[in-house]
Amino acid sequence: MIYVVATLTVKPETRAEFIAAATACIKETRKEPGNIAYDMHESVTDPTKMVFVEQWENAEALVPHRAAEHMKTFGRTAVNCFAAPPKIEIITPEKVDVR
Repeated sequence: MIYVVATLTVKPETRAEFIAAATACIKETRKEPGNIAYDMHESVTDPTKMVFVEQWENAEALVPHRAAEHMKTFGRTAVNCFAAPPKIEIITPEKVDVR
């Protein structure tokens, strides 16, 4: 299993447009094979900062996801909304021994 955490900052004037496009994309992504969870969250201190938290069965499930038509559609809208480059991290649920 893997997680994808994407932090996106949008221009204030494009926030509603971004949320509408993201909502449509999220609805379709949740139907994809290999997707376990796909949610968007808004910062409580900065309404222009959106954080996507995705959970996938494996990294291979991301290949068709990135090529999906709904991702392309979202990307065409999102790119015009960004106030800063997106930060995308892929992480694993491996536990770190902190003893």
